[in-house]
Amino acid sequence: MRTPLILAAALFAVAAPTVAQMPGAPDKSRVTAGNYTVDTAHTQVAWRVNHMGFTMLDGLFGATGGTATFDPKNPAATKVSIDFDIAKSLTVTSPQFAEHLKSKDFFDVANHPTAKFVSTRVQPMGDHWMLAGNLTIKGQTKPVQLTVRFMGAGENPMNKKKNVGFTATGSINRSDFGLGMAAPVVSDKVDLTINAAFVAA
Repeated sequence: MRTPLILAAALFAVAAPTVAQMPGAPDKSRVTAGNYTVDTAHTQVAWRVNHMGFTMLDGLFGATGGTATFDPKNPAATKVSIDFDIAKSLTVTSPQFAEHLKSKDFFDVANHPTAKFVSTRVQPMGDHWMLAGNLTIKGQTKPVQLTVRFMGAGENPMNKKKNVGFTATGSINRSDFGLGMAAPVVSDKVDLTINAAFVAA
């Protein structure tokens, strides 16, 4: 009586699809020391503000260039620089909102189309890093601090090059950069989530 059940279980095990393993893995030993360039197709900044206490508003910026230097044996020596083209990469769900953000009220992209982050210090903290740097938006440069977590590393099967990725979180104040209307119309605090991908040079 048990034979059909055993046979059915065996057939199911054979037929069950296997889950493909991702090329990247959260294994720090996979990170190769050296120079990297920003993968602009897969690096983005997601931002969030509170609109009048009614809704949270989200948007994105894409990276347009940048470099990094990594040394797994000396994480504190890490250096990162990332460029953003706000005029071209700003993304929100409303065309009217996008135009308002690009106006002089906010980013003033006609005069300040780009933004830039340059690291100044990296402090390893166990399972994460504290990354300090200078952020330039609308011609104003201010210090910021980000909490960085390692996402994964490995060989990208598309280009056969070493890739490494991180996720960073932090916040800035709009008022520090002269961005838009004063609170409480929109919260001064802007929460940031950065997904950054790098390709070995």
